[in-house]
Amino acid sequence: MPLAGATQTDRQSWLPLILVISLFFLWGGANNLNDVLIAQFKKAFVLSDFRAGLVQSAFYLGYFLVAMPAGMYMRRFGYKSAVVFGLALYGVGALLFWPAAASATYGLFLFALFVIASGLAFLETSANPFVTLLGPQETATRRLNLAQAFNPLGSIAGILIGQHFIFSGIDHSADQLAAMSVAQRTAYYASETQAVQWPYLVIGIVVLCWALLIVLTRFPKATASHATTILAGGGGVLRRLLRDRRFVGAMFAQFFYVGAQVGVWSYTIRYVQATMPGTSSREAANFLTAGLVCFMVGRFAGAALMKYLAPVRLLMAFATVNIALTLFAVFQPGAHGAYALVACSFFMSVMYPTVFALGVEGRGDDERKLGSALLVMTIIGGAVLTALMGAVSDQSSMARAMIVPACSFAVVLLFAWQRRRNALEGEG
Repeated sequence: MPLAGATQTDRQSWLPLILVISLFFLWGGANNLNDVLIAQFKKAFVLSDFRAGLVQSAFYLGYFLVAMPAGMYMRRFGYKSAVVFGLALYGVGALLFWPAAASATYGLFLFALFVIASGLAFLETSANPFVTLLGPQETATRRLNLAQAFNPLGSIAGILIGQHFIFSGIDHSADQLAAMSVAQRTAYYASETQAVQWPYLVIGIVVLCWALLIVLTRFPKATASHATTILAGGGGVLRRLLRDRRFVGAMFAQFFYVGAQVGVWSYTIRYVQATMPGTSSREAANFLTAGLVCFMVGRFAGAALMKYLAPVRLLMAFATVNIALTLFAVFQPGAHGAYALVACSFFMSVMYPTVFALGVEGRGDDERKLGSALLVMTIIGGAVLTALMGAVSDQSSMARAMIVPACSFAVVLLFAWQRRRNALEGEG
């Protein structure tokens, strides 16, 4: 499915391409602000780790439920319309944080996050396959890794916003809270809840303005490829995809990878505070910021390494390292374990775009669009495994909860090994 103007950087195509790449930045910020919200809401609403983890559950449930409708919408109305609709949902969800904070209602916050995630499902379903089409098929995986390198820039921005504009730096112990009067405790909880209002108001306005900018920008039109015509003669697109072991394997790998990534990032602040007593949430956020910097560096490094190593081999190597790092965090809680989680982000960097690109590799237009929606649906792993980690932490410890991402990286390793074996058999 070639795009008119996509093979040359002329005055008609450079602006749309920049706007598409910017989407990776925008949803990176939204994703990682959740890691701040988990710690903030745990404090403001006095939640268990499991209930605080529902922040990610509500968020990624939106991805799961809306990804398929987003794919159908994109097939009917095109990439640009899907992007604009997604940004509109994102902006409205961010604006809902104001009444949620004013009423101090945790359920309304979860609903607002669901709306934001629904918008991001539209953005990811459209932007990821779009990038794989902007050049030769043989470099699609490396190109998507490079575009995804802008995602952690947004992630870092999200953490910095949370660290400096949401976290107050005031973390009272249970004994200190017990010593307060009812009025003092109520005022403290209210101030912590309302800290999210202005940051999300600004985010909502910026996102809606960005949607307007895209509406006013002329995008290159997509045309169906010959491959689509060939594939149209077979059975249903969905049936073909779900009968394809390689694609189903990519779905499983993406489910567990996203669960591992979201789990590690969501609980980094909690891990630091639980294993390094006396560390404030604002100080603990520095570890998460460092991890996101490693993630960004890993994206660029991974894209460069793929010039010399097959993407699937790099995926195998990085998954192996991350199994070791997360197990180290389990058995060596404290500063060393926290540093291992920071390093883990570097090796997570190539996983999502590589699994995604391998999943849609060599497919026609309809299979690529529907396959993209199915792969985005697997982001529900972020909801399932984060809640599971919270439950393990409540029953045991935050350090032991890291066994969940360790097992998840093992699934990614198995997927990469299987794809590598299939490739070798094909060459033979």
